[in-house]
Amino acid sequence: MVTGMGFCLPGSSRPVFTAEDVWDVASRGASNLVHGDVYYGAVDLSQAMFDARLPDIPPTFSRHYTNAHRFGLVSLVEACADAGLDFRAGDLTEAAVLTGRGGVDTNVGPYMAVLEADPPTTSPQEAMELFVRGQQGLTPSDVALVQGALIRSTGPCFTVSCGCASSAVQVGTAQQLIANGVVDLAVVSGVDLFGLDVILNVQRLLRAAQGAYEAVRVEGMPQLLPSFDRLMRPYDRRADCVNHGEGAATLILESRRHADERGARVHGQVLAHAMTRDGLANPLASDDSGAALVEAVRQCLGDRWDISQVPYVHGGSDGDVVVTAFEANAVKQLYGPDSGLVMTSQEACFGHNGAPAGCLGVALSLLMMQRGQVCPTANCEEPADGLPFDPVPGTSSRPLDFDYALTCNYQIGGVKSVLLVGSPDAV
Repeated sequence: MVTGMGFCLPGSSRPVFTAEDVWDVASRGASNLVHGDVYYGAVDLSQAMFDARLPDIPPTFSRHYTNAHRFGLVSLVEACADAGLDFRAGDLTEAAVLTGRGGVDTNVGPYMAVLEADPPTTSPQEAMELFVRGQQGLTPSDVALVQGALIRSTGPCFTVSCGCASSAVQVGTAQQLIANGVVDLAVVSGVDLFGLDVILNVQRLLRAAQGAYEAVRVEGMPQLLPSFDRLMRPYDRRADCVNHGEGAATLILESRRHADERGARVHGQVLAHAMTRDGLANPLASDDSGAALVEAVRQCLGDRWDISQVPYVHGGSDGDVVVTAFEANAVKQLYGPDSGLVMTSQEACFGHNGAPAGCLGVALSLLMMQRGQVCPTANCEEPADGLPFDPVPGTSSRPLDFDYALTCNYQIGGVKSVLLVGSPDAV
């Protein structure tokens, strides 16, 4: 059972922290991307905002936090508040702490600081500071370390890294740990930052490479290399780019018994998870036939559920036309060409932020289910030709009553992660 949701995502005037904040943005198809040299989703979490939620962390550790640490801790605190759990009172001591991380941008600083330190000229105090900074920040397990310490967890605590599918996979892991009786409570977070300085330099490199690309381009290859200076438009006929962002999303999952015993409010359920890969030798490619996504959906549903019970799919489109192609082909195989399926993506609300996408997709799907409204696909105004589903273009939600939804996330290299979620009473 999903009993808590918390966030630390880009907002218009302040970060998005709560389920109501997320709904306010997504239900209007609003885009919180800011345009400088490129479009980007920046959280802009101030120190005051962090301190208001976590005033009692020892500075020995907190002064060495990266933004990944801060975003992950804030989303965790917000999820605990939403679930009615007091981590300071020990309510999460036995919880599993499962984190998804895709990028390493914030790990580079601590790594380089340790690598470039000169031991003979480093004072004992400076050496200790570098040690703490490095231990906390130079590995992908960075956020799990500080989250586990915050709640004094004695349960399983580990990080999964499989790109944009990372937290979706961890939601599936939490569901299995709870179903198998290993834990009654799990905290699942996705945290990532795609550094703006890196994106800007990639943009410059792509512009420099365009001439060489044109010289070797053959029929079937796009006319332009990817760019980040245009607005991402999932499922739109003008879609030709991805905009990145940063942030965190956290879910609290509990066994039904544990949630019932403490009288928790339940947002919905995570019922099943499956993951496949396209099987290609190219580590950067995806098979646009959709075969692996079809297989993941069928594994996820198993013999217990039928595709006809799922009228809504939360897509993983980030504006990449390859993603739209394999999603469209998968939908045709699963539902037929004229099924009336509703499938939307809210990636353009906050930017393509990697690991948080899985937790955010589950949260959005359950919020839509609760309200009987499907959020529009942000920045989709002119749907691409031939889509076998309704992407709900525009800026208004669409009424839809449903008890089951599929949420999809993908990693570069062809990984497909699919979760089946349901209303609190779905069986």
